[in-house]
Amino acid sequence: MLVAAPLAAQTVYTYIGQVSSDAVLIAWGTATGVNRENTIGRDSASLGHARVQIAGRTVETDRNWADIRNLDPDTPYPYQVEIGGKTVGQGTVRTWPRRATRLAFFVIGDYGSGGAQQRQIADAMRREFVRRRAAGDFVRFVLTVGDNIYADVNLGYLIAGSGNQDRHWAGKFFEPYRELLREIPFLPTLGNHDGNASENRDDLTVYLDNFFFPDNRPARWYTFPYANVAQFIALDSTDNTTAGHPAPAFAPGGDQSKWLARVLSESHVPWKIPYFHHPPFNAGPGHGASLGVLSHWVALFRSNGVRAVFSGHEHNFQFTEDSDATGHIRYFVTGSGGQLRPGDVRPNMPRAHIEGWSPQYEFAVVEIEGSTMHVTPLANIPVVVRDATGKQIQMPVAIKLP
Repeated sequence: MLVAAPLAAQTVYTYIGQVSSDAVLIAWGTATGVNRENTIGRDSASLGHARVQIAGRTVETDRNWADIRNLDPDTPYPYQVEIGGKTVGQGTVRTWPRRATRLAFFVIGDYGSGGAQQRQIADAMRREFVRRRAAGDFVRFVLTVGDNIYADVNLGYLIAGSGNQDRHWAGKFFEPYRELLREIPFLPTLGNHDGNASENRDDLTVYLDNFFFPDNRPARWYTFPYANVAQFIALDSTDNTTAGHPAPAFAPGGDQSKWLARVLSESHVPWKIPYFHHPPFNAGPGHGASLGVLSHWVALFRSNGVRAVFSGHEHNFQFTEDSDATGHIRYFVTGSGGQLRPGDVRPNMPRAHIEGWSPQYEFAVVEIEGSTMHVTPLANIPVVVRDATGKQIQMPVAIKLP
């Protein structure tokens, strides 16, 4: 079934859903649906018979996405999407290498506000992506650490514009990151604002439809490898549910925690990198640390050689000390991609085991080179990180494998 408005009158967004060393998934759609019409994502109403030109071949489909296989590793592929003879989207996607010693990626959290500051951070991400690409230093993907879409109104009894309809995603996701989305995938995790933990239950349904996950199956938690360098583990630390009252998806002995233990124990790559919304270590000022309810995850990280963990939820940038208290793991909070909570947390930092903090809008650039990882917060202006005494800490944060 075609969407109601003529295609020529709509903005069609083209985005990369997934990438591997020999395949890419390219998706397209509009964010103009009304009355909960599904106009973009895995199960969206078809915009019409599409032809995708890529790698010297034509892939035809009636779905709003195409999974292209049998590609060469670490190769740029220009592509073009046509519907009814009209080009509706184009870009260049680069496959991942099979083996590598280097990786660069972005991390962003708490970003889907639709405000001017979100757009400024999105522009900074685009500029950094272009700068690195010109130097042959390719950013491969964006990790999100939750709160992908915020409501326009959230009064508890009245919630509007929360992401439970595709049209809410235009100004808060598809438009701000339009240029990045044409080239690299956003690989998300859930925040409390992405479902009924804080907003609408159907936010979760739309999230699972609009993003694409490994094996092209909707997933609240999942894992994916990057070459022989890293295993990424996307976790759900929320209480969001598809039915009934909000309830934790992260309980000890639950399906997700059992799955996490298995994935960590079976992975033998140098870098194992979990990412999720609620930070186990947090100096505030708005939220407490989640160590009490996530201690079983923290114990698994410690016993399985994890060296870095990324979260959001608190709307600033923080990183932990490298100490016995943190299991010699650096925990990062990067939760100010579109929301900011600027209160001074320096008095809380020592007891929270937080070494550095910045009350600025930001996203993080992560670079892995062999046995070293560097993490740098960036923005449209310089990001200043300070310790508990107020002294500036020079970036990046360096992490080395034992």
